[in-house]
Amino acid sequence: MEARHARYPFRQEAREAVSAAGVDLVELVRDDDAVVERAAERVTNAVTERDIGDAHPDDRVELLSYPVARVLVSIVDEHVLVRRYAAAEAQAAFDRFDADLRASDTELKSVSGPDITVEEFLAEFGLDAQVRETADGYDVGVGAYLPLSASLKDEQWRLVHRALDGGDVPVSETELHHLLQQAVEDRVADGLPLTVPDEITDELGPQVGEIRGVLDDLDLTRDIDIVVPELFPPCMKNLLERVRAGDHLPHHSRFAITAFLGNIGLETDEIVDLYEVNPGFGEEMTRYQTDHIKGETSPTEYTAPACATMKSYGDCVNPDALCEHISHPLSYYEAKIDDADEEEAIDWRERDDGDDAEPDESEEGA
Repeated sequence: MEARHARYPFRQEAREAVSAAGVDLVELVRDDDAVVERAAERVTNAVTERDIGDAHPDDRVELLSYPVARVLVSIVDEHVLVRRYAAAEAQAAFDRFDADLRASDTELKSVSGPDITVEEFLAEFGLDAQVRETADGYDVGVGAYLPLSASLKDEQWRLVHRALDGGDVPVSETELHHLLQQAVEDRVADGLPLTVPDEITDELGPQVGEIRGVLDDLDLTRDIDIVVPELFPPCMKNLLERVRAGDHLPHHSRFAITAFLGNIGLETDEIVDLYEVNPGFGEEMTRYQTDHIKGETSPTEYTAPACATMKSYGDCVNPDALCEHISHPLSYYEAKIDDADEEEAIDWRERDDGDDAEPDESEEGA
């Protein structure tokens, strides 16, 4: 295991180094306190400081703490934690990448630590054939540019604001680095949450409790309280349209859209009103089920299913570029709300359209 692997643990060569070392994850979390402590630090710092903390001086500990951190994130299984953790790992990679590039331009290169080149980063993410250096920066193929820029909030990244030349998007060196940072964030978030065996979950109980406590203290898992159907993820737009069209949804689909609407702030009466057009509508049963899902008559307020669950039930439809970077419908909606301007993010209940109980017809196909 090399220092290079510890600095960039998401890279394929780092994963291969861990595999070659024959590390047993169960034994690791049971016997190696230093690795577990550093892994927990990566995650808690991601929540509180939006970074992963200082690297451990032992390259082995630093490298192995990365897969354990991903396990911790998976056990906690909160979409806000996945988002913050992936962003923090990507920021750390960007900072190290920037330091390596600056070191390569100095006489101190031999003592400044392991370096990595832009070309290696491009190859790592399969972008070497999509990115070409130019006199003014780089040209990025539009097919690579769109998914990488989809989650970036500033208007400057929107394709409508960019020059497009023969299928390429010109970017500066700094902009290319930001796109690569997004590629790292996508790589880190990919597959989260993982399926974790019970024996590992049991070993990491104290660390999981600490992380959940941090989330509770910062109130990061609070519900969104704005309903803008135009900004719903494609899966929830589809389910809402089907409800309003009077379709009879399977139980899993009905649960998904009801939980999602409750999570973003709709009251039971408002949700029940949406179901009135369904064949065989029964207000008492609909109200009971809605109250149960919202936690009004049960000990748990249910969260809408993650994207992996939506896919397994066939409820993931018409995914767009942003969906490729998202692991939960609520994360998609949060990103859209954050990116929307004042005119776009108007709650349907506050619109002056003569009907504050549900969206107007123009929103159905949004």
